[in-house]
Amino acid sequence: MYLTWLDSNSWLIEIGSKRILIDPWLVGPLVFGNLPWLFKGEKLTPRPIPENVDLIVLSQGLEDHAHPETLKQLDKNIPVVASPTAAKVVQELGYSQVITLDHGQTYSFDNSVEVRAVPGSLVGPTLVENGYILKDISTGKTIYYEPHGNHSEKIKEFAPIDVVISPIINLNLPLVGPIIKGNESALQAAQWLKPQVMLPTAAGGDVDFQGLLVSLFKVEGNVEEVQSWLAKNNLATKVMEPKPGERFELKLEERVLTN
Repeated sequence: MYLTWLDSNSWLIEIGSKRILIDPWLVGPLVFGNLPWLFKGEKLTPRPIPENVDLIVLSQGLEDHAHPETLKQLDKNIPVVASPTAAKVVQELGYSQVITLDHGQTYSFDNSVEVRAVPGSLVGPTLVENGYILKDISTGKTIYYEPHGNHSEKIKEFAPIDVVISPIINLNLPLVGPIIKGNESALQAAQWLKPQVMLPTAAGGDVDFQGLLVSLFKVEGNVEEVQSWLAKNNLATKVMEPKPGERFELKLEERVLTN
């Protein structure tokens, strides 16, 4: 299993002989609602479009997960697995194969990788977007991805999970609270899923963020705190900090999976 962190929420995951691109933001700025004065992210190091992508997976319809400029440049014949809101984005852009997954639904890609949608991030007052569990059908190895640290108790039934990709810090807004949950949320996910490895996501990378919202953000927590909490709770999970843009291999232990 190989992974490449492409800054922010974006990952290239090589699992089950497939190359899966998750929540890609690779070109152009990241802006919400055409309001750069409010929030704007720009990559300091360009990230080339990965070659030979087999599948795109989108967790949310917001720009930092379904980035329109990036999606316009990707091959629109690549199959896309998406939450209902993200599916609308790629359908409007002309993608030819869009698989919409509601919570609890699965998609078997080429009898190689199973993609399962689970409840993910609360976006707005009522909309709950998708998290995902990716499973290598041949080996049983699993990855859980949730980009905001909103972990539903429903994921407990799929434990153990080998790899968890989720925030490990809190990103707070005054009067709003955490818009990204790490810290205690990461520990909770580790207690439920008993992962071998946790990989932080959502926080930065080689990116410059500007705008009013950025000036109001308050960051809480770090990798060392989470690793200490895991040890205090007798969890053998290892927290790794990948370097943006660098492909790395995860050598996972063999263990008996119940699913």
